[in-house]
Amino acid sequence: MGMIGGGPGAFIGAVHRTAAAMDGLIELVCGTFSSQAANSKKMGEGLGLSPARVYETFEHMVEKEAALPENERMDFVSIVTPNHLHFAPAKLALEAGFDVVMDKPMTFNLDQAKELKSIVEKTGKYFCLTHTYSGYPMIKEAKEQVQKGALGKIRKVFVSYPQGWLSSFLENTDQKQAAWRTDPSRSGIAGAMGDIGTHAFNIAEYVTALEVTAICAQINIVVEGRKLDDDGAVFLQFNNGATGLLLASQVLTGEENTLTIKVYGDKGGLEWTHADANSLLLKWPGDPAQIFERYSKT
Repeated sequence: MGMIGGGPGAFIGAVHRTAAAMDGLIELVCGTFSSQAANSKKMGEGLGLSPARVYETFEHMVEKEAALPENERMDFVSIVTPNHLHFAPAKLALEAGFDVVMDKPMTFNLDQAKELKSIVEKTGKYFCLTHTYSGYPMIKEAKEQVQKGALGKIRKVFVSYPQGWLSSFLENTDQKQAAWRTDPSRSGIAGAMGDIGTHAFNIAEYVTALEVTAICAQINIVVEGRKLDDDGAVFLQFNNGATGLLLASQVLTGEENTLTIKVYGDKGGLEWTHADANSLLLKWPGDPAQIFERYSKT
């Protein structure tokens, strides 16, 4: 694996590196971790990489890696940059013959997304967009319960993602994450909805295997002076006639990272929350609720 982004002060890069290393099948072999060459070099040293494979720019990295023998070059690249730097490295890597793993969102805007889609189709390379919460075992169990019909016909879906880290105006501090995530030139047209609302949306469609066909939304800027939304609520209409509600906010003081989904059918319901990620609650009319727990043999 090669990596673009994820240098000093970054958040999601370390998450991708940890996830890639979990099964022992992926090795980080190269990267360009920062727009500042010195920071990229320092990061590469800390990760134990060969100095020759820590590059100053992503253009240089893709060019040099593509020139290496097939058994030496990176097999794919993980892109973990701010949103405005998603499209260009993804396009370059795909066209150079590399598969791409990208942290969401896919691109900075819709036109770039459409172009990238055509590049993926033309090159035949893999393009993986990560929505990490779908990887939890109990989320997969929830999806299985819905698919096998245990809940019956789905009627209602509630999904919420509360955070509180942007309850104050952090943009004028040295908080690197707040600086770019609230900046339209780097984040795009969406704030909280683009950052965490997309996770809630994804998990709702993933668990139910339904598609949202219509929305009615209220998007708010709560903290004075902020340029992008930090709070919002969305009514959802699904393709089977079910309805739902999506809440996403980063100004709920004291909240950390409590993504929660509740799904109700005509036979039963389920509930999962990130605060207790290894448990799944199943609810039945007239019978005791069941708690499914993640189990691993030792």
